[in-house]
Amino acid sequence: MKVYLNSIGCRLNQSEIETMARQLLAAGHEIVTDTAVADKVIINTCAVTAEAARDARTQTRRIHRDNPNAEIVLTGCYATIAPNELSKVEGTGRVIANQQKAQLVQLLDPKARIELPVFDQEPVLREFLAGSMGANTRAFIKVQDGCDNKCTFCVTTVARGAGQSRHLGDIVNEIQALAAAGYQEAVLTGVHLGSYGHDFGNQTGLRDLVQAILQHTDIPRLRLSSLEPWDLAPDFFTLWHNPRLLPHLHMPLQSGSDKILKRMARRTSRASFRELTEAARSHIPDLNLSTDLIVGFPGETESDFADSLEYVETINFARLHVFSYSPRPETAAAQFPQQVNGKVKKERTRRMIELGQRLSHQFHQRFVGQTLNVLWESTIGADNGGLRWAGYTDNYIRVQANGPADLFNRVTPADILRRHRMGFWVW
Repeated sequence: MKVYLNSIGCRLNQSEIETMARQLLAAGHEIVTDTAVADKVIINTCAVTAEAARDARTQTRRIHRDNPNAEIVLTGCYATIAPNELSKVEGTGRVIANQQKAQLVQLLDPKARIELPVFDQEPVLREFLAGSMGANTRAFIKVQDGCDNKCTFCVTTVARGAGQSRHLGDIVNEIQALAAAGYQEAVLTGVHLGSYGHDFGNQTGLRDLVQAILQHTDIPRLRLSSLEPWDLAPDFFTLWHNPRLLPHLHMPLQSGSDKILKRMARRTSRASFRELTEAARSHIPDLNLSTDLIVGFPGETESDFADSLEYVETINFARLHVFSYSPRPETAAAQFPQQVNGKVKKERTRRMIELGQRLSHQFHQRFVGQTLNVLWESTIGADNGGLRWAGYTDNYIRVQANGPADLFNRVTPADILRRHRMGFWVW
C-alpha cells in the first residue's frame, strides 16, 4: 500500500504524522511524496484558525481531483470538532477523531503493529531518516496531549480533551532509538508541555523529563517546542546550562494587554511573563525567544492594542507569529460581545507583523560575523553549479549555503555573513 501523509498546523500534528509513517513502514507499506501515486492519503487537520480548517477542505478537494482513486482519511482537531462538515467535502473518505487517531494505522491495516519494541525501531527509523517522507532531520516527539486550561479562544482543548502524559521511560527509549538511528535532534511537543507529568501527580514533570533525556540518551541536540508561560519555575531554565538543550524558546503570550489576557483566561500577566523571560535570558545566552499573538480579540480597543505593541517591543521577541482573531466553534470567546471589525483586525495585524519583522531583523543582525553550528536539513536547489542547502542554527536561525552533496543531517559550524533577499542567512 502506498500512503501519502500530510500535516496541517502544529508540531504535535507533525509528530503524530511521523509516528504513523514509522508504523506504516514497519508494516511493509510505502510512504510516497506524490499524491498521484497514493492508494491512501492521510491528512492530520488543524482547527486553531478558520484558515487552517479551510486548508484541510482545499487540500482534500485538490487531492481528490488529482487522484480520484485514493481514499482520503481525515483526522486531527478539525476532523474531531466538525466531522459532519468534513464528511461532506468532495473526496472525503473516512473521518477519524483524535480519540481514535492512535489506532488509525491499524484501521487501514489490521495486521500492523502500532507499538514497536525498541530493538525493532532502529531499522525503521533509519529508513525514515533516509528520506522516505521528505527527509526530516529533526524528530518531533509527542510527550503529552490535551490541556486542562480553558483559554476562551482555544478550540484545541475541545478537540483534544484533558491533559495526558506519556510515561517518561517510553519517551526516553524512543529518543535513544532515534539517536541510535542517526537523528541529530529531537523536539519535544505537546499541547501544554509545561503540564507534563501533572496527571501523574508530578508538578516538576517536565524538568524531570528533560533531565532524564539528557542523562540517559545520546541525542546531540534537544529542543522544546511551544511552552505556555506558566507552570514553569524560574530555576527551570538552569537546565539550559547543558549545551545539548538548544537556546530557543517559543512561549505564546497571545496579548500584551492585561485586560485582554484576563478576557482570554490566560494564566499569565505582563509582569509575570516579563519575569519569566528575564529568568530565561539570564540562563540562556543568545536565546531566540518567539511568541504567538492574537490581534483583534473581542473587546480589544485601540488602547489595548497599543499596550500590546509597546509590550512586545519591550520584551524584544526575536520572532512573532501573528494571527487575526477568528471565532472558533464551542469556545467562549465566539459568544463574547464587542467583536472587532474585520477591517480593524486586518490593519492591526499588519502593524503587529511589521513590528515583528523589525524585531526579527534586529535579532538576526546580532549574529552577522559570528560562527554558529547548523543542522543541515534539505537542499533547496542548485546555485553556481553546486547544491544550495538549508538548515537551522542551535538558536533556530534559518540559514542557507552552497555546499557539497553530503551535508544532509550533518551539524557543521557556519560563518554568518549576510542577509539573503529571501530572508535567510547565508555563509
